[in-house]
Amino acid sequence: WTLYAIFQGWHGKQVERAGPGGEGDVVDHFSKTATQHYLQRFDQGFKGRDVKSIRAFFNDSYEVDDAQGEANWTPLMFSEFQARRKYDLRQHLPALFGKASADENQRVLVDYRETISELLLENYTQTWATWAHGYGVKIRNQAHGSPANILDLYAATDIPETEGENLTRIKFASSAAHVTGKPLASAETATWENDHFLSTLSDVKKAVDRMLLGGVNHVFYHGTAYSPQAAAWPGWLFYAAVEFNPQNPFWQDFSKLNDYAARCQSFLQAGQPANDVLLYLPQYDAYQRPGSKALLQHFDGIEHGFKDMPVDATSELLLKQGFGYDFISDKQLQQVQASGPGLRTSGGAQYRTILVPAARTMPLETWQHLVQLAQAGATVVVQNALPTDVPGLHDLAGRQATFKKLVAQLSFKPVAGGQRAAVGKGAFLMGSDVPQLLTQAGVQRETLVDSGLQCERRRTAGGHTYFLANWSDKAVNTWVPLATAAKAANLYDPLTGQLGTAAVRQAAQGRPEVYVQLAPGGSCLIDTKEAAAASGPAYAYRRPAGAAQPVAGPWAVRFVSGGPALPEPLQTAQLDSWTKLAGEAGLGKRGAVRGRAGKFLPGLAGQLGPRVELRGL
Repeated sequence: WTLYAIFQGWHGKQVERAGPGGEGDVVDHFSKTATQHYLQRFDQGFKGRDVKSIRAFFNDSYEVDDAQGEANWTPLMFSEFQARRKYDLRQHLPALFGKASADENQRVLVDYRETISELLLENYTQTWATWAHGYGVKIRNQAHGSPANILDLYAATDIPETEGENLTRIKFASSAAHVTGKPLASAETATWENDHFLSTLSDVKKAVDRMLLGGVNHVFYHGTAYSPQAAAWPGWLFYAAVEFNPQNPFWQDFSKLNDYAARCQSFLQAGQPANDVLLYLPQYDAYQRPGSKALLQHFDGIEHGFKDMPVDATSELLLKQGFGYDFISDKQLQQVQASGPGLRTSGGAQYRTILVPAARTMPLETWQHLVQLAQAGATVVVQNALPTDVPGLHDLAGRQATFKKLVAQLSFKPVAGGQRAAVGKGAFLMGSDVPQLLTQAGVQRETLVDSGLQCERRRTAGGHTYFLANWSDKAVNTWVPLATAAKAANLYDPLTGQLGTAAVRQAAQGRPEVYVQLAPGGSCLIDTKEAAAASGPAYAYRRPAGAAQPVAGPWAVRFVSGGPALPEPLQTAQLDSWTKLAGEAGLGKRGAVRGRAGKFLPGLAGQLGPRVELRGL
C-alpha cells in the first residue's frame, strides 16, 4: 500500500511593501470567500463616502509563489474540482503527484491546472471586478505571473496592464483588450532601465515606443515616490531605478517626453485594432508540462510557460515578417463568429484568419468551433499538423472518438505552401510555411519591416493610423510601403508636434507608399485616407543645407544649477561628462551646465535632453 495524504497549511508568502494595516499573509486567490473578506475592509473604509472620483483599483502582478512554498490549494479544492472536471480528484492523487502512468499523470495535472485557472478567474478577478463596478469604478490588472490562462484574466479586466521588454509578452495584455473590445491596454513603463539616475529620456522614449508597438495605448510610470522638499538631496527614493522626480537632471525636460506620449496615445486610443491574424494560444499543451517540484505553472508572456513550444518561434516569426496578430484563448475563441471570409471577435474586432501554431492537444469544443467557423466561410491556418488528442481525463474515450471523427472529415489537397481542405464556405490550410499560408488566407504583411521599421496599426473611419518606429542603426529617408489602401495621408512627428500632408504615391500592385524620414530611434504617426484627400499644408521634409561642421573649442563651462554644491567654472578643449571634467567636485552631482564655444553650429536635433541656443556665428 502507498498512502497519499493532503495537508493544508501556510505557504509563507507575506504581502510585499504593505501599507499600514495590510501586513500579513497574502490572500487565497482561489477562494471567493477569502476575496470577499479582503474587500470588506475597503467597504468599511468607503462607507458613507462617494468614491466615484476614484478612476480604477489596481492590482500588481501575481507575486505569490516566490516564498518557501506555493499557494497550490484552497479549502474547497476537491468539491470545485469534481464539479468542474466531473470526477473525484481524491481517487487520482497518485497521478496528481506523477506516480501513475505517464498518460494519466499528464491528464490529471492538466485538469488540476485548468481548475486552478478557473478558480483564479472567477473567485478572484471576476469577484474583484464585480465589487469595483458596484462602486462605479474600473479595475486595472497585471495578470502576468498567474498560474492561469492570463489571456482570460486580462479579458476579465477593464484595463489590462502589462510590463516588460519583449513584444510578445506585451501583446498578451493588448491582445485581450483588442479581442474583447476594451479601449485601453495599459503598461507599467520604464520602471527599470538602468541604475539610479543613469537612465536618459531617450531610454525612456524607447521603452514607451516598445509598449506602443506592442499594442499598448495607455502608459503608466511606476515608482514615482513622494519626497519632502526639505529632504536632503537626493531625497526619498523608490527602489526602482529610473527616478521620475525633481532630483533627476532630466526633470526639466520630462514634460517633453510626456507630450510625446500624449500625442501618440491620442491617435492610438482612437479607432479599432487592425491586426489580421488571431494566433491561437495552445494553453493545454503548456498545462501538460510537468514542473520540477511544483504543481502550479505560472504564465508570463511566451518566456514563462510557452518557451521553446512552436508558438514561441511562430509569434516571433510573425513579428519579424510584419504580420499583425493578437493572441486568443480557447474561451475567447468560443465567442468568435465568421464575418464574410474573415472573423469577428466578441469585442467587434475584425481579423482575416486564425492560426493554430502546431498544437498537439486541443479541447473538443475548440476544434468543433474551428470547424463551424470554416463552414461559415472562415479560413483556418494550421502550422505543420493537426492536433492529435484532447486534454483531460473525464469521458476520454468518447471525446477522443468524436475528435478523431471530425478530423477525419477533412480532405486535404496540395496548394502553394502546403495543403487545403475545403469545409463548407471556408477551408483549412495546413503546412510548415506559415507566411505562405497566411498569404493564401488573404493576409498581407507589412513589408516596411524589411527596412528596419516596426509598426502598430489601428483602423479608423476613413483609413488607418500607423505608429512607426525606427529601431535600426540607420536613418530612414525613403518611400515606405503600406499594406493597407491609401490615396492620401497626414504625417505627424509626435516628438516636435510637426504635422502636414505626406507625400504619397501608388507603387507596384497598387500598394501605397509614404515618404518617411526617421533617424535611428525616431518615430512618427501616419494617418491614411482610403478615399478622401488629406487636407492642410504639405509636411516639411528635411533637406541637407550643406556639409556638417565640427563644433570647435575651447569651451567655457559654468555650472548654473543643481546640487548639493556646484563645481567651479572651468575651461576645456573638449566636452566630456562633468563627472570627469569637474573631478571630485562633479561626482554625485546633478543639475544644469552651460557651455560656450567660439564657433557653434547645432548638431543635436531630435535628441531628448540637451537644449541648444544659436546666438550668432
